[in-house]
Amino acid sequence: MAYQLKNELLAVDIADPGEYRGTRFDWSGFITGVRFAGHTFCVPESLIPGQGTGGKGLCSEFGIAQAIGYDEAGIGGKFPKLGVGLLTRPDAAPYQFFRAYEAEPFSIMTEQKGPKSITFTVLPKDCNGYAVQLVKTVSIDHDRLIVSVEMDNVGTRPVHTDEYCHNFFGIDGTPIGPDYVLRFPFASSPWSDDPGTLDGLAFSGNEVTWERQPEQEFYFRLPGFDGAEQPWLWELLHRPSGLGVRERSKLRVAAAAVWGKGHVVSPEMFVEVKLAPGERQTWTRIYEFFKTV
Repeated sequence: MAYQLKNELLAVDIADPGEYRGTRFDWSGFITGVRFAGHTFCVPESLIPGQGTGGKGLCSEFGIAQAIGYDEAGIGGKFPKLGVGLLTRPDAAPYQFFRAYEAEPFSIMTEQKGPKSITFTVLPKDCNGYAVQLVKTVSIDHDRLIVSVEMDNVGTRPVHTDEYCHNFFGIDGTPIGPDYVLRFPFASSPWSDDPGTLDGLAFSGNEVTWERQPEQEFYFRLPGFDGAEQPWLWELLHRPSGLGVRERSKLRVAAAAVWGKGHVVSPEMFVEVKLAPGERQTWTRIYEFFKTV
């Protein structure tokens, strides 16, 4: 079954753990849809069925560049992908986030606390001394969607990784192009390992715009910053409708990136996760939905 949170402005659809069967994104609190004042904000990673890694809406990922314990697992050995389960390393190739791995899923407990809040608890399972309990609470308050994360290292080994939310946004299904503007609270200084992924994008001060609907994927990076010192982290506006979303999280952003293609744009704010045995780390993401006209 799927879950829904609802108030006078927002309706948020959340997948039941196990509905998404991939080995990339966190199975807990996988938000598949957001409607604000009757308007839709979320889209799938790909419009072609079966293409991509199964992302949709707001879904988080741990360790996109390097999974915990992968190098030491050995061929045929297991390693933990937080929020997913114990994965099996099939060969000597480096870890690849887009690859499908054989998985032994973590057990996930779900408790819905009325129409405005739901909590997912990912139970720890030891793997070579790595064991983390993950608790994620998704709630709504007026025009805000709030995702709170609590992580406890209950294993015997330190955990050092990162987490981000892949925000697959496309407002009312409108293609990405000149009608959109993406803003940051400061003048941006983006870069890309592949300059071709910047084709058709324009950067002016704190704004990013599109000259046309992208035909290929676009991607660029931004340096980290202290979100506690900013009014918000980023803001996406569809100018003709006045509909938009901004992230008001007070995070220490370790790194930032923006990915997208013709139907979707995803600002990504990374959090460093660093836990000694017995330690706890918490953070909260806050999304505010609005209409200017």
